[in-house]
Amino acid sequence: MPYSVAAQTPPSHGGRDQEIVVTARASPTPSEADDRYKPTPDASTLRSAASPLDTPQSVNVVPAQVIRDQRPRYLDDVLTNVSGITQGNTLAGTQDTVLKRGFGGNRDGSVMHNGTPVVQGRAFNAATQSVEVLKGPSSLLYGIMDPGGVINVVSKKPLLDTHLTVALTGSSYAAGRSGLEGMADLTGSLGGNFAARLVVDHQDEDYWRNFGERRDTLIAPSLAWYGPRTQAVLWYEYRKFDYPFDRGTALDPRTLTPLAVPRRQRLDDLNNRMAGSSHLVQLAVDHQLGGGWAAHLASSYNSETYDAGQLRVSGVNVARGTLTRSNDATLGSLGTDAYAQAYVDGAFGMLGLDHQVIVGIEFEYRRYYRRDLIRQPVRSTFSYGNPVYGLEAFPSAVSASDSDQTDRLYNYSLFAQDSIPFGDRWIVSAGGRLVGFDQRAGRGRPFVANTDLTAWEFVPQAGLVWKAADVVSLYASYTRSLKPTSTIAPLASGVTIGSGFAPERGRSFEVGAKLDIPDRITATLALYDIDKRNVLVSQFNTATGLTEYRAAGRAISRGVEFDVSGRITRTLSVIGSYAHTHARTTEDPVFAGKQLANVAPHTASLSAAYAVGPIAGDDNLRLGGGARYVAQRPGDSANSFRLPGYTVADAFVTYDTVLAGKAVTFQFNLKNVFDRTYYTSAVNVYGVAIGDPRRAIGTMSFRL
Repeated sequence: MPYSVAAQTPPSHGGRDQEIVVTARASPTPSEADDRYKPTPDASTLRSAASPLDTPQSVNVVPAQVIRDQRPRYLDDVLTNVSGITQGNTLAGTQDTVLKRGFGGNRDGSVMHNGTPVVQGRAFNAATQSVEVLKGPSSLLYGIMDPGGVINVVSKKPLLDTHLTVALTGSSYAAGRSGLEGMADLTGSLGGNFAARLVVDHQDEDYWRNFGERRDTLIAPSLAWYGPRTQAVLWYEYRKFDYPFDRGTALDPRTLTPLAVPRRQRLDDLNNRMAGSSHLVQLAVDHQLGGGWAAHLASSYNSETYDAGQLRVSGVNVARGTLTRSNDATLGSLGTDAYAQAYVDGAFGMLGLDHQVIVGIEFEYRRYYRRDLIRQPVRSTFSYGNPVYGLEAFPSAVSASDSDQTDRLYNYSLFAQDSIPFGDRWIVSAGGRLVGFDQRAGRGRPFVANTDLTAWEFVPQAGLVWKAADVVSLYASYTRSLKPTSTIAPLASGVTIGSGFAPERGRSFEVGAKLDIPDRITATLALYDIDKRNVLVSQFNTATGLTEYRAAGRAISRGVEFDVSGRITRTLSVIGSYAHTHARTTEDPVFAGKQLANVAPHTASLSAAYAVGPIAGDDNLRLGGGARYVAQRPGDSANSFRLPGYTVADAFVTYDTVLAGKAVTFQFNLKNVFDRTYYTSAVNVYGVAIGDPRRAIGTMSFRL
């Protein structure tokens, strides 16, 4: 992507402005008073400070003010504002699982934190500044990746101005289910060019269904140096969490519709919860070398561990009104990721042309490990018409053949890109990444490796931008993605995935148009065609009578997307999106011609905020609301059942005033205004996730 080194003035300290000349991932964020729906992209997403108009790829941003207005809980909630996004298998509501343009899954490596990979199940929290989405294959910038795109969660950074914000929140569902949250955000100068920040947040609330609690604690300090030539930010995040592990409801096998039970009624048991903790340490350094060149370093270490009770439904007997269930659990799950990156960028002239280049190296070690997989029969029959809970003790029968599940990946890369402007209107870019990877995966005691491969691959990318006007550009791009074919589970006949198995490869053509009016509005219209090949599939060999596995599957996704965000008038701001997604499996012995699971052919969203203005002097009233639509979609790869489409509306009101000389904000949000029952995703007919019912949220915040 094109890159520019630009001067920037951070928030002042003591009436003194400091010039910051490097604009990259360690640059200070906009002022906390920034109330615009017009997004300010973060340099960590594109590895540069390039204007969106100069980028031959769709980039969508959910800015800080939208997040403050909407009060989303999870990353999925934030991304309802972005086109082409649907929810996948969230592992019983404990993982961020984002399907981008039809592709993705939990733990697919597509969620980033300030441009570096994370293994946390939930990446969005009170320390988040904004969320950005880079659409389409992104292996040039991010390496091993599915072709749908990348989600970058951008953190709050220390500011040089001192302030403290304290917020108290109460929330309530029906049937007396309620919750409390307290948050404190302190930032300011430590003297000279040093700044620090501390975000602390604790949530404790009843789960909206008939039992369960949700607790989440975040401690997130950060330290920054904003010098004239060098900037550095060090982040740390600690989270402790205890969530319900809830797979939702099951379907009636006769009608393939949800069982006729109240939506509040759970089908599992009291031990179904996930408890764990995570640590994230990240360092970003940007340094101006001189002569228009800059160096950038980033490193991170991330870990998450949890234990989870996972009693699950495996059958429905409608005649008796009972369920077949298995008392399962996972103990000692540990995910770790260590990452380092270094690159330089700058400009030079050669053969009468200007070149803006980026050249870098990257290394990552990622490991998912689950120590004890417990598989145990239930003790009693469960009647979903007359449920009795608490009869099942936490299971203890460890399955040796399923335990010690391990997926370990090393990958190392060299990448480069050159962007060449032709006159004032044209930009041509081309680049590539050389990726090496070593992956080993398997399970069991004794351990059996079902994936063991080492390979090198090259991934190219090219783009063209025509700036039709100062605020309008048209673009076209050709991009590719790469992801090794791997599995933890054993394959038929002891087949091991080795270097003879080609990796999953994605290819995308994309064209689009962009509008970017400074301080007003940004919009993107994109048309794309993605082809993903070498998906691992099974096929029965009639000659040998064996099921053989080979990299032969193929899936496609073609669509149109539109996103808009910004200020329509002085008092009205909007963020909206629409996507048509045609995603299908095209080559597979069983699923050829089927739609991809959980991918809606149509999605849309629109939210608006209206500034009413002063009511009684030194105050300000804002009103807002919006709705999101997700069309009917298949719940599994076989398309054996479908999840109904839904429209959900939300609303909010904020009132800013001054009490005792301090700024105070009162905010009220109403989620799912019309209390719709809707289903967000499915794993199979026994695990259909239910969307949250109506929820009232009241917040009082003080700025000290």
